[in-house]
Amino acid sequence: MTSIVTKPEELTFSLPDLPAMPAPGRVLLVDPAYFDVEYVINPHMQDHVGNVDKTAARAQWEALRKAYERLGIDVHVLPGAEGLPDMVFSANQSLPCLVSADGSAGGSGGGFAGDSGAGFAGDSNKFQRAVVMSIMNASQRKAEVPYFEQYYRSIGYEILHLDAERTACFEGMGDALWHPGRAMLWGAYGFRSDLSAYEQITAMLGVPVIALELKDPSFYHLDTCLCILNEQTALIYPPAFTAEGLALIHALFDVVIEAPQDDALKRFAVNAVCPDGHHVLIQRGCDATNKALQHHGFEVMEFDTEEYIKSGGSVFCMKMLYW
Repeated sequence: MTSIVTKPEELTFSLPDLPAMPAPGRVLLVDPAYFDVEYVINPHMQDHVGNVDKTAARAQWEALRKAYERLGIDVHVLPGAEGLPDMVFSANQSLPCLVSADGSAGGSGGGFAGDSGAGFAGDSNKFQRAVVMSIMNASQRKAEVPYFEQYYRSIGYEILHLDAERTACFEGMGDALWHPGRAMLWGAYGFRSDLSAYEQITAMLGVPVIALELKDPSFYHLDTCLCILNEQTALIYPPAFTAEGLALIHALFDVVIEAPQDDALKRFAVNAVCPDGHHVLIQRGCDATNKALQHHGFEVMEFDTEEYIKSGGSVFCMKMLYW
């Protein structure tokens, strides 16, 4: 199915109509050896240049790495690169996906049989892993992408590139989120990714894209204001979206949890991650948000990511879930 949906009246399908998609079983982290705030490319970086406690940053990163291991997720670590302090935010440089033999993500019948590591159970020739590489918006971050492309090539991914003449910027899973269990993307535009990126992606992968315009520069990536917890539930910061965007979110999720301003803006509450549909890894101190999550049956795991928040990222930004 190929389409871009920007308003509720354009929805011509429901989630059960879409092919099934398994959860990714691996997480890619980038070693924080070179993490720092060396420039200002978002409002959160202001006043933090040269103000990172690198010992604390290392401890915070290690705590997250160990948490993924405890949850049974296969952890892989990519070395950082000198001169690329934001490479540690590994959600931004790529969009991994599963592609069927006919070139569409998810195939036509939901025939995924799960993640078997090197391939897939069942007909291994029918599906292959692929990745759409990002076009970073800020010049300071463009050199990060080749390191990730090299890694994906080394593990057998098909590499896909957007046409840079049609799209100036696209920042991977910072702005493009797979709907859990379904071959559908949520894609944001307005600050770090162009709407034209999703025109290419929907044609390339054969999946519908729910395109949401972002309107607050403090919430410049989709992963700062939309956390998809499971197929039915989302955590959001409503003021980051237009009325059309909010209507689409409410149309496709049965439960929408709203984070208050202090949690979302100061503590990056919505930049959480729920890798298994139950455990929510989140910045510590988001008390109101955590209470709401627990009310809906989620198990909250709190982490300190204060050093990374200085650079405009938290738990979600610091990882890439992939197949």
